[in-house]
Amino acid sequence: MYLRKVNFWFLSSLLISIIVAIPIITVFSSFFEDTSNYYQILKDTFLFEYIFNSFTLLIFVLVLTFIFGTSSAYLVSFYKFPLSNFFKWALILSFAVPPYIYAYSLTAFFENYGTLYSILKNLFGQGNYNQYIPKFDGLLGAVLSLSFSLFAYVYILARASFLYQSQNLIDLGRSLGFSKLKSFYSLILPAARPAIVTGLSLVAMETLAEFGAVDFFSINTLTTGIYNSWITFDDLAFSNRISFFLLIFIFALFIIENLSRKKARYHSNTKGGFKQKEKIQLSGAKAFYAFFVCLIIFFLSFLFPLGQMLYWTIKFPENFFDLNILTLTLNTIYLVFLSSLVLILFSLTSNYGNRVSKNKFLNILSTLSISGYAIPGVILALAFITFIAWFDENIVQALGFLSIKKIFIGSILGLVLVYFVRFYSLAFNGIKSGYEKINISVDESSYLLGYSKQKTFMNIHVPYLRNSLLFVVILISLEIIRELPITLILRPFNFETFATTAYISASEDLLEAAAAPSLFLILIATAFIMLTSKYILREND
Repeated sequence: MYLRKVNFWFLSSLLISIIVAIPIITVFSSFFEDTSNYYQILKDTFLFEYIFNSFTLLIFVLVLTFIFGTSSAYLVSFYKFPLSNFFKWALILSFAVPPYIYAYSLTAFFENYGTLYSILKNLFGQGNYNQYIPKFDGLLGAVLSLSFSLFAYVYILARASFLYQSQNLIDLGRSLGFSKLKSFYSLILPAARPAIVTGLSLVAMETLAEFGAVDFFSINTLTTGIYNSWITFDDLAFSNRISFFLLIFIFALFIIENLSRKKARYHSNTKGGFKQKEKIQLSGAKAFYAFFVCLIIFFLSFLFPLGQMLYWTIKFPENFFDLNILTLTLNTIYLVFLSSLVLILFSLTSNYGNRVSKNKFLNILSTLSISGYAIPGVILALAFITFIAWFDENIVQALGFLSIKKIFIGSILGLVLVYFVRFYSLAFNGIKSGYEKINISVDESSYLLGYSKQKTFMNIHVPYLRNSLLFVVILISLEIIRELPITLILRPFNFETFATTAYISASEDLLEAAAAPSLFLILIATAFIMLTSKYILREND
């Protein structure tokens, strides 16, 4: 009886991990398929441009997110100044603005006869202001859009590391006669290196995976190449071949992130050598400079795109009234509910299966399966279509059954399945972090009291993991609200979300019409971020 129950949990976890790993395996296996002549043409012409643009974008975004993230994290962690307690959580609100919406705002504000032009005309009267207004488009626009949308990854992790650095480290810098600046880059920054590298790795993965912003600015990157080779040239095999190259780069970053995380150190207040850091009260010009830096980053990353979308929604109210807000909201809630239910159910099962089976092979497979979050949504969507097409042709129809393509492709079921693969890492790791706080002795005590493994799971583990489950649901909801390429490719006909509605309007050069859905997306995402902030910003001060 005992063996059978262990096998049930083991087999359940194994099956879940295999299902999540299928798209990854599909991409690698598709590399060896034949492609059309388009592959040779592209290889001789634009493939180098795809790679060059992807890595140019990556380097500049990493530099800017490092500057924005570490500087703001350092100021709110080590100093007290006007509104410092406000900025410590306000700076994470940039997560509410996806890069593609930031790109719309940037273009709308600085374009010819755009928002800035209207402001100057109202202030100074008629004039040829367009020749003086800078243009942030192309690669520059994409760099700024991604940097201001993603720097919070570095900010959150750097702040967490700075927050728990010992006062002894700061005192050491003072005793050596270091200035605050020298103490920062000689002692404080190196101590936070693992956390910062982890944040930059996440930024890098998101940058390489970005589709909406680079497509809007017409930049040829590996991600847009994958999408265009499928949509424009109907060459799914070549899409998978480009996906293979991008996946190799993503996995390299994934490995770097994991190696860096293993070197991380987590401090806690003890009676030993740790001395709690005290924040320094700034005054005068120093307080103003600290306040000004945080204000500028907060304004540019959140208030600017929010204000632009709000301005156009008010200026063109007909777009607001034409927007079917109720339908879009219900569609979004529907996807969030189904995806959260599936992810929570299977992530709980998989985590508990790993816990009771203690199988090394299962742990390795689980590690592979959670890498889905590092894979661009456009790759996952195309890998899913590739697998379903192969399975339908070689298995289902070969056995004489009706085609299953319509069941999975262009349906809610297919959409939820790919969401499951994409965000399984968030759910699995979120629940795993909660499980790590449950000592194995709790399970053993439960068994001694006559509880079965199923009863232990339902009556002890699930109630204990309640807060972790809530946190995971909020994170999943936030990601699904913002997700664009998966929804764009796999959604049913006439099934729209705020993200796809904004993208379609922007792709047709109707930026004014994209404002209202973008505004609602930002506001809803902001609400979810506010709910998660108490988990993200936990501290003892």
